[in-house]
Amino acid sequence: MKKVLKIAGIIVLALLVIIAGYAVYLFGSYHRIEDNQSIEPYGGEVSTEKVPVGKQLAATSWNIGFAAYTDQYSFFMDGGEYSRAFSKEAVLSNMDDITSELSGFDSDFYLVQEVDTDATRSYHVDESKILTDKLAEKDSRACTFAVNYDSPYLFYPFTQPHGKSKAGLLTFSDFRIESALRRSLPVQTDAAKLLDLDRCYVVNRIPAANGKDLVLINLHLSAYTTDPTIAEQQLEMLFDDISSEYDKGNYVICGGDFNKDLLGDSSAVFGISGEDFSWAKSFPFDMIPDNFSLVAPLDVDNPVPTCRNPDAPWDPEKNFQITIDGFIVSDNVRVLSSRVVDTQFKYSDHNPVQLSFELR
Repeated sequence: MKKVLKIAGIIVLALLVIIAGYAVYLFGSYHRIEDNQSIEPYGGEVSTEKVPVGKQLAATSWNIGFAAYTDQYSFFMDGGEYSRAFSKEAVLSNMDDITSELSGFDSDFYLVQEVDTDATRSYHVDESKILTDKLAEKDSRACTFAVNYDSPYLFYPFTQPHGKSKAGLLTFSDFRIESALRRSLPVQTDAAKLLDLDRCYVVNRIPAANGKDLVLINLHLSAYTTDPTIAEQQLEMLFDDISSEYDKGNYVICGGDFNKDLLGDSSAVFGISGEDFSWAKSFPFDMIPDNFSLVAPLDVDNPVPTCRNPDAPWDPEKNFQITIDGFIVSDNVRVLSSRVVDTQFKYSDHNPVQLSFELR
């Protein structure tokens, strides 16, 4: 009996040492990317033409879900089954479809979120290169990329660990991007930070024909926070920046994944309750600064959500559906239309959203 207890004690001690070592590794590896980091624009041979004033233009925003979320995919952090894409072949196939969809929109600007460059969850496929090769090099667009997730190896779930991830925000423009700046958003400082991204937004500065700038912001705000003040701090920072740009006379368009209910109550619109999902909070509309408006695409006769909760494979009768993707624009940008592209979530847990506009 003493021998058995001794062996058991040694095993328990070894497990404790391993757990302690892993905790040291996790917190020791954690780092935040420097704020106000300059991003170098790159891409193919782009036009030197400046953004025209008074001409119809189009922008598309799409969270591609690291090319894992087919309509049959469910994600462990949302109550689903999987922590990685089904296979490397599935990622490559999905990226082909995503690239074809984006290219077919023929927009002037693209804002893409959750683009992996080297991640266990997407089998180390460089999704940024695939998109850039098509939309920048072949179709001659300027682009910028900023990392917003560079995590240590996560040994959870134990049966198939999520692993190490590096991903970011990718922006394309038919017009020259003069400069770009990565702005680090506030995030939680406790253990929850290990499950959140290194949140940021990218301020792309694109010259307009009248001497002003189009300030195009690609963003992906926090979802899995236990501190509700973090979301408020993120929006306060964003709103301070865009108000400053507006005061300079510039045009501002923010697009991306806000991770807030942009309709206020998507459950009422799409008919499936979201009360079980703590992240599905209403957007704080009263925080929007003067001279700006929120554009949440919605066809009241045929409402299409921008996101499904991936706790199970896609089923329009069962999945909670919500609109969390959209745009915030300054009042010197005339909005002509906005829409959600209904892909039936074949390629991502998000649908693309599009904005048609002109600069006044």
